[in-house]
Amino acid sequence: MRLIRGLTNLKSLSQQDEAPLANGCVATIGNFDGVHLGHQTIIDQVHEKALELGVPSVVMVFEPQPREFFQGRDAPPRLMPFRQKFESLLASGIDVVLCLRFNERFRSYSGMGFIEDVLIDGLGVRHLVVGDDFRFGCDRAGDFSLLREVGEQRGFTVENTRTVTVHGERVSSTRIRGVLSEDRINDAEDLLGHPYRIRGRIVYGRQLGRQIGAPTANILLPHMPALKGVYVVSATLEDGRVLDGVANIGLRPTVDGKQPSLEVHLFDFAGTLYGQRLDVVFRHALRDEVKFDSVDDLKEQIARDFDDARAWIAGHGSSATER
Repeated sequence: MRLIRGLTNLKSLSQQDEAPLANGCVATIGNFDGVHLGHQTIIDQVHEKALELGVPSVVMVFEPQPREFFQGRDAPPRLMPFRQKFESLLASGIDVVLCLRFNERFRSYSGMGFIEDVLIDGLGVRHLVVGDDFRFGCDRAGDFSLLREVGEQRGFTVENTRTVTVHGERVSSTRIRGVLSEDRINDAEDLLGHPYRIRGRIVYGRQLGRQIGAPTANILLPHMPALKGVYVVSATLEDGRVLDGVANIGLRPTVDGKQPSLEVHLFDFAGTLYGQRLDVVFRHALRDEVKFDSVDDLKEQIARDFDDARAWIAGHGSSATER
């Protein structure tokens, strides 16, 4: 699988003797936030057609996501960071992920400009899988009908995405964010097709957890997360060990946190994990994120959180494994 960043790099690659898309591709376009059951079905559609035509499969995504560009901090929270999304698409078997920068220049594309410059000249698209409500170009003037009309003229076909429903409702990232906001973690797993997890690199924090006897592995999050609060988690280390623990995800209001972060305390673990990547699965909600009057109050609550988490694990099973 290959990651191509930016239209300039895409066009540079197309001029090489062994260009990855020399014979065109089958592509789809979207945010793919969460890579949920609906996304997985779209990927299956892309795979099927790519195999039939003997060309690579491509997923086109944007950074920032369009709603983040237009709405800033008011944009919906992300279900996963970009790298985790890329890794999930890698696991799905997609051949190429094309990540385009969504900025003022890109948003000014006309509908026809996007088709000509990106889809035809850049990707050499032979088949496109998008929803019939897909809109693109300046002022969202491009639509499914325009794609089909131009495709008939320029030699590519366009297919509508298949709808996936769970419990009678369409699976979507918006729906998943909604159930996560209500801490319905099991329902989110049903819609995702996999446990809700966040993967990221452990960085140095303020060492407050270590000072109060509850050391944590800290992962900074580039965007506001879909969950906020304190949770029972299981975490997979780079060496393959899976450990139970407690995680706080959010802004850490007691210590005036401003950058979203995920702080994970691993039970029965001693050592340092700085620089490693941690895979954190959320299992059960314990409480909301709260601003305490003092660090001592926070310390007392953390002790109660640990007791509550261990009690929940005792009743529902541990995920911990040793290599």
